[in-house]
Amino acid sequence: MTENDLLYTLALQHASKVGDITAKKLIGHCGSAEAVLKEKKQNLLKIDGIGEFVLNGLFGKNHLADAEKELDFIKAENIKVSYFRDVDYPEKLKHCIDGPILLFQTGNIDLNKQHIISIVGTRKITTNGIAFCEKLIETLKPYDPIIVSGFAYGTDITAHKNAIKHNLQTIGCLAHGLNQIYPKVHKKYMVDVEKNGGFFSDFWSTDTFDKNNFLKRNRIIAGLSEATIVIESAEKGGSLVTADIAHSYNRDVFAVPGRTTDQLSIGCNNLIKHQKAHMMSTPLDVPYILNWQLEDKEKPAIQKQLFVELDATEKIIYNYLKDNEKQQLDVIALNCEMPIFKVSGTLLNMELKGVVRPLPGKLFEVI
Repeated sequence: MTENDLLYTLALQHASKVGDITAKKLIGHCGSAEAVLKEKKQNLLKIDGIGEFVLNGLFGKNHLADAEKELDFIKAENIKVSYFRDVDYPEKLKHCIDGPILLFQTGNIDLNKQHIISIVGTRKITTNGIAFCEKLIETLKPYDPIIVSGFAYGTDITAHKNAIKHNLQTIGCLAHGLNQIYPKVHKKYMVDVEKNGGFFSDFWSTDTFDKNNFLKRNRIIAGLSEATIVIESAEKGGSLVTADIAHSYNRDVFAVPGRTTDQLSIGCNNLIKHQKAHMMSTPLDVPYILNWQLEDKEKPAIQKQLFVELDATEKIIYNYLKDNEKQQLDVIALNCEMPIFKVSGTLLNMELKGVVRPLPGKLFEVI
């Protein structure tokens, strides 16, 4: 992308009523951002879905003037910029309709790795949540995934710190320009993150802090990754927004279940209940469901719980699955001569005991 192309694309991005979806539509029709900004308004109005509201203010002279200032900042700070049509633009983000037309980055990010996952959750993470996050990243280390999060309090910084601890690449997606950091207390982690990955943002250096920025930022967290993992969440929260976005992108979502009385498990339990997320009972659910592969010598052993007590119904289902490998829910019910609702509830209990696990397509198998 030439400096002139970047200048005009920045100017188009600066137009407040032109979002990423509309910008891509305009560029697709005209060929480039420069062509858009030099096209006659009446011709742009002929494009399907483009109306007066969108075009009002598009041709303001301030867009190019402000774009020149931002371009000076980008060059001075040696910030890498990826255009949505570039080869080095994140591949998974290319498939997101609302992915940013420009993505700014610092650090040593290398996206030529096979596995990228996002880890999100509450800013008020509990000791149990911290322990699970630590165990998750430690378990996934042999697969060498990139760990993406939002560099915020709680779950986010826990994920980044543990990725660094295990020498995994980690990416912080920011809700502000790359000349700022929030929260300021996390400034001490910036050097390590940039050594082991870096930061992404689609915000300018002039963008101020706004809570809506964090919601917009979440689409990048979800879009970069093949799966989003929610560690803990209250009934409402930004991590649930990220999970919903990932689900809308047709990406896998995982949620760590908790007791119904735990306030920071309500969000995760609801994701599972509404079938928007896989229930994660063990970190190894991630590579199993995503079909990650390792050389045999590197495969972590799946440890069964010893001496798990099963009731009579559970024993029937366990023995059937042991003899017949993975089977669908209705097939299990038919062959075990039980109603589906009873089998479904029993399988959930067995999953919590760690003796069976769910698979895509309503399949189940013994561990």
